[in-house]
Amino acid sequence: MKQCMDVEAVTKRLKRIEGQIRGLIKMIEDDKSCEDILIQIGSAKAALHKTGQVILEGHLQHCVVDGIREGKEAETFKKLSSAIEQFSRIV
Repeated sequence: MKQCMDVEAVTKRLKRIEGQIRGLIKMIEDDKSCEDILIQIGSAKAALHKTGQVILEGHLQHCVVDGIREGKEAETFKKLSSAIEQFSRIV
């Protein structure tokens, strides 16, 4: 299967998010303020959303373009629609 995204860049983003989640756990264990924890949750959520955008852009630039070039328009648009639906759920 072809890569539809920059795996290294996406992995790097996810590892950063993993660090944010570990930081959130430490904040909770250290009894930090609810407001500060919620701010950090918002940051982690935004980082996940941006990662989703990067993946969706890769899907458009590679998978969709390749599918159309290969004459698989119907299948390609069905997969694109599914990807957009999944992305919209993380907002």
